[in-house]
Amino acid sequence: MKTGIKAIVTGATGMVGEGLMHQCLQNPDVEQVLVINRKPSGVSHPQLKEIIHADFFDLSSISDQLTGYNACFFCLGVTSVGKKADEYYKLTYTLTMHMAQILAKQDPEMTFCYVSGAGTDSNEKGNGWAAVKGKTENDLMKLPFKQVYAFRPGFIKPIQGLKNAHNFYKYINWLFPVGRALYPAGFCTLEELAVAMIKVVNHPYPKKVVEGKDIIALAG
Repeated sequence: MKTGIKAIVTGATGMVGEGLMHQCLQNPDVEQVLVINRKPSGVSHPQLKEIIHADFFDLSSISDQLTGYNACFFCLGVTSVGKKADEYYKLTYTLTMHMAQILAKQDPEMTFCYVSGAGTDSNEKGNGWAAVKGKTENDLMKLPFKQVYAFRPGFIKPIQGLKNAHNFYKYINWLFPVGRALYPAGFCTLEELAVAMIKVVNHPYPKKVVEGKDIIALAG
């Protein structure tokens, strides 16, 4: 039996989060969407509610607005390029776990979908980005959610017409059909990623770590 999806989306002013929000607002299974941003998304829709909140390390003032949701698509993330190890750890592991712990307590029937990345190290070896992402995945799965999934896309082709794609994508999008043909597991579209994340809420997937080939299969 399908349950109407009431989803929280983080990172909606970034490429992946914007794509998730966009697909949620078009999907008939999604009844409500709450986005939490540091700045306005600029999107208006009858099913969309937006909370502007500057400090994701202190959600106390908005925590009462986060109840009653059964999905979270966590797309908030930063690149490790140019960041010191402790800064990247704080912005990746600490921030994600802080919000997830609040949601697990308030909405235990929630499906939590975390956008990780191809190459993440589940063994948590070293202190590089792959180990930090691996620790984040592992500790999220220990929380008392109904379901937790870690999605590990590689190259993501943006959705045409959305505004938050990184500028360099317009120079390398020509690579996508070549990469998809030669190594399909490493290349998915943002639409496929969003559809796959939405689908697992009502259709549990046997793998909790969802690699590129799984994303494509789920979206098919």
